[in-house]
Amino acid sequence: MKERAADALYGLGWGAVKRLPEPTAHALGRRLADGAWRRHGPGVRQLEANLARVVPNAEPGRLRELSRAGMRSYLRYWMESFRLPVWPRARIAASFRPHEIERLPAIMDSGRGVIVALPHMANWDLAGAWVVTDLGIPFATVVERLSPERLFDRFVAYREALGMEVLPHAGGASFGSLARRLRRGGLVCLVADRDLSASGIGVRFFGEAARMPAGPALLALQTGAALLPVTLWYDDSPVMKGRVYPPVEPPETGTRAEKAAAMTQAMADRFAEGIAAHPQDWHMLQRFWAADLARPGPGERGRPDDPRRTAGRGSAP
Repeated sequence: MKERAADALYGLGWGAVKRLPEPTAHALGRRLADGAWRRHGPGVRQLEANLARVVPNAEPGRLRELSRAGMRSYLRYWMESFRLPVWPRARIAASFRPHEIERLPAIMDSGRGVIVALPHMANWDLAGAWVVTDLGIPFATVVERLSPERLFDRFVAYREALGMEVLPHAGGASFGSLARRLRRGGLVCLVADRDLSASGIGVRFFGEAARMPAGPALLALQTGAALLPVTLWYDDSPVMKGRVYPPVEPPETGTRAEKAAAMTQAMADRFAEGIAAHPQDWHMLQRFWAADLARPGPGERGRPDDPRRTAGRGSAP
């Protein structure tokens, strides 16, 4: 019943929210965010626990302010995503301003493939649609399968309509497909802060142990593609911002595993830099750090109830 309810809810979002006037949709998102924040349920409490690591000296009142801003950012993502399919190309082009974006086409013009790795910040879908429409660069991404299948199909169809090539996560099969695209000089975009497998790489993140997906670093090592960390954020304007960091280069020495570990840590460091600057735009409402995962936490959500964590945002293999 929960799965059917989730499918109906997201179907309603894509069917109804996109027809609302922009100010009405924006106000609806803020109202839903503030309502969830006032209820202070498990997801909001876990968000505050995560933010306490990002802003370690914040007083309780400051954490509550940040969590409220975080929930508004989270719902802004959803309101935008429900409306993206009807946005004209000009609107998409005007809604994202990434810094140092010239790094991406410069590398691809050289014939080298590129892996863009992002944390769960702001609106990954908008950034992806902008890359396709404004830069004219198609790309492939990976999503986890979601139950019910109909809801997974909704997310796949939504992203394909925005110009993305969507591959279901299938272990080695998806890795091989991505590697072939990268060897041909293509672009792959992966949400890569939260490890959903048993094969992640340990990192230090805001001073504590965590795990992040191995896929981005391993793909770069296997194909010679450039690994570009990217962070996204909102500010007071309607335009989302972003930053493209310099490529994470593999160490000159070490085993393949050691090189992958060093590259993943460098990627995590860039993510931490962007998240520290814009903590309210990191949409992490689940347990993330190893210490939290080792014990029951207030914010762990079941997979069927949180498609944003899987089909909703994509993932790294």
